[in-house]
Amino acid sequence: MESAAYEAAIAGLKKLLSENDHLGDLAIAKIKQLTAELEVTDKFDPVEKIQNGFAQFKKEIYEKNPDLFDELAKGQSPKFLVFACSDSRVCPSHILNFQPGEAFIVRNIANMVPPFDKTKYSGAGAAIEYAVLHLKVENILVIGHSCCGGIKGLMSCSDDDTTASDFIENWVKIGAPAKAKVKAESQHLDFTDQCTSLEKEAVNVSLGNLLTYPFVRDAVAKKTVSVKGGHYDFINGSFELWSLDFGLSPPLTV
Repeated sequence: MESAAYEAAIAGLKKLLSENDHLGDLAIAKIKQLTAELEVTDKFDPVEKIQNGFAQFKKEIYEKNPDLFDELAKGQSPKFLVFACSDSRVCPSHILNFQPGEAFIVRNIANMVPPFDKTKYSGAGAAIEYAVLHLKVENILVIGHSCCGGIKGLMSCSDDDTTASDFIENWVKIGAPAKAKVKAESQHLDFTDQCTSLEKEAVNVSLGNLLTYPFVRDAVAKKTVSVKGGHYDFINGSFELWSLDFGLSPPLTV
């Protein structure tokens, strides 16, 4: 319950008490009871949320799809590697209706794919390597989204090496080339519209960064892997999907 509504309810009970002296102890007891009930109702229980969530999943999905989960117990062979934002509003499995086993998903701030770097970005590199070389995914999808806080941070942060955070700014600056392009081409737009443009342009930078991984570049050249960008607008309920033509030729064999 909203605090204003809660306070209004208590004020109403107190007014009733002040105008009806004969209610006395009964009204006081009622106020205490209602206050306790409202506090209990308003309290979020994370353990209960987790337990109820799993119970619902088990009843509605797990137990209704025994053949699927029997197959998944033997291993996974997803068709997609998906990079998506950590934003709680944009879960790719909900947006694109991915079922268990269909997508190998990496989520981070502003859905960035960093360039190949064995030390600096080994976590992302390990996920890409595993998906492409071991799981043999056939599609890589990078999804941006509306109202992205990471993209707003990128658009707002200093262009020099100074930072006001331990991790966030250095991370989102992976998209710095996209920011430079948007600022050069969209000076006539206000900040909000520039951020919308950057949400999409940063995806393109990530698509280019994917090709800095030799095994991805090789797979794209051989056409065993396709690379696509996407943008989910949860305000208007729309999804855009696009491809970039990198013009890669298959590697020469001797």
